Amino acid sequence: MRFALLFICFICSFHLGAQEDFLAKQYFNDGEFKKAVVFYKNLVDKNPRRTDYTEGLIACYQQLEMYKEAETFLLKKITSRNPYPTIYIELGYNYLLQDQTEKAKEYYEIALSKIEENPNYGYGIGFRFQRYALLDYALRAYSKAMELNPELDYNFQMARIYGEQGDIERMYDSYLELISAGKATQINVLRNLDNFINSDSENPNNLKLKKILLQKAQKNPDILWNEILSWLFVQQKQYSSAFNQEKAIYKRSGAFSLQRLIGLADIAIEDNAIEDAKAILTYIDKNSNDPVIKLNARLNLIDIELLNAGKKQLDEVEKKFESLMEVYGYENQTLQLQIAYSNFLTFKKGKPQEAVAILKKCLELPLERFSKAYVKLALGDILVFDQKFNEALINFSQVQKSLKNDVLGQDARFKVAQTSFYKGDFDWAFTQLKVLRGSTSQLIANDAMQLSLLISDNSLEDSTQTALKKYARADLLAYQQNTLEAIEILDDILINHKGEKIEDEALLKQGELLELVKDYEAAEFNYLKIVEFYGNDILADDAHFALAELYRHILNEPEKAKEHYEKIIYNYQNSYYFPQARKNFRILRGDSIN
Repeated sequence: MRFALLFICFICSFHLGAQEDFLAKQYFNDGEFKKAVVFYKNLVDKNPRRTDYTEGLIACYQQLEMYKEAETFLLKKITSRNPYPTIYIELGYNYLLQDQTEKAKEYYEIALSKIEENPNYGYGIGFRFQRYALLDYALRAYSKAMELNPELDYNFQMARIYGEQGDIERMYDSYLELISAGKATQINVLRNLDNFINSDSENPNNLKLKKILLQKAQKNPDILWNEILSWLFVQQKQYSSAFNQEKAIYKRSGAFSLQRLIGLADIAIEDNAIEDAKAILTYIDKNSNDPVIKLNARLNLIDIELLNAGKKQLDEVEKKFESLMEVYGYENQTLQLQIAYSNFLTFKKGKPQEAVAILKKCLELPLERFSKAYVKLALGDILVFDQKFNEALINFSQVQKSLKNDVLGQDARFKVAQTSFYKGDFDWAFTQLKVLRGSTSQLIANDAMQLSLLISDNSLEDSTQTALKKYARADLLAYQQNTLEAIEILDDILINHKGEKIEDEALLKQGELLELVKDYEAAEFNYLKIVEFYGNDILADDAHFALAELYRHILNEPEKAKEHYEKIIYNYQNSYYFPQARKNFRILRGDSIN
């Protein structure tokens, strides 16, 4: 019984302490320093060895300009048994806040002298000096500690300080020496270097790094310098120059480095540097001995050909697919070929029956469940195109059941909902979408949310669901790439259902389709109409993002693009587009992006 009471008391005191800790930090973060002081005093009294509570109390005193109280507290700490040396820095900084510079220096020197007693104090003392932007003192602390104990290594911290001081060349030299000596990983160093360069190849910091790397490469032709030069060229969007570096790496290190070339090709494609991507992929195709890598390179080259392909190009691509099918046949390792060919036959050539036959033949192979799922999803997509909805639903449902706890299974469930929507079975679609609104994939969750709201809003307003049926028809036509027909049906909705809830959905969908047919002014008009008349509704962030991308990539109006990215940043923090909008805004503003 006595033990139980003691245990209960311990638990209560633990929870009380945790609550005080929470409140102290909360009040401090809210700027209510007088309230925070009360809690920090209690926490320090109960936990005199907790440095975070000590620092919290001192910070509160200083925010309230209670310097004398902070001084009294710190002097008492110094006279206590074995005070940690950073207390001297805290006291010195407290004097600095009162413009007592000489007195502050006196205590900084005392802190530095403690390193002689124990060099391991070097990190804590150096870090505290850094925290207060006392960078020269921080460098002295790190240097002194390493001098006294050569096993200590604070060169990474010192390199960062050189950057903060604006000594860029010394910082570059220090970081590169750390990588070369194996004392820091390349990824950590590049993350820090990224704070000092941008996409402008003429930026002084970029030029300094390039100069240093070229000098090092001449003195010591190490692959490391090629790798970092390639990284720099990628940041500057100079993919051809990066490709030259990657070729040099490949010639010296062999097949292993092909993955780097594949990654570079992906980046170039994503940034619409099509000619550079073609050159890289062609090089991979010619030089790789791995049949799967060669196949993927060729499929990517075909994707590039299809970007603006006319009828003649489509016929040529079909011959290339036929040739690849003859070479690779039907193998578990090359399903990407059959899926790509089937999608081409369906969505570019309008031959879904041939595509279905290819994928059904793939399903006869001894496939593991993920491979089978990919094939079934592709097959279901083609059956939807051919309006064989029930057969498509069977395939999607099989994947959903087989991989219900995987993102692929959630994707299949969304396809069930989307197919049911095309079919006009809005109730079943809505049931599936309700589950998906909590999906682990943010994209699926976002799409599920929008489609479920489209169904619910327009079912309540119109019991006959006339406008919703028209929209579903337009959506299916868009999926089948009958873009002009879809635009016409959406026009019908905008004329005959004006003022109804479906209007903003129709405007957004039609805007996206107008972009596909390159009627950019009409697309801009649609998006602006959503922003103007539906600025408080769920599609406002979609419209702002679509406008920003249109202004940035097509209409070449970066200032307008920034304006719409900024709207998302400040007004739609919960938007799916928020992270990308923030990144794109910073790029347009000229910030360095990590």
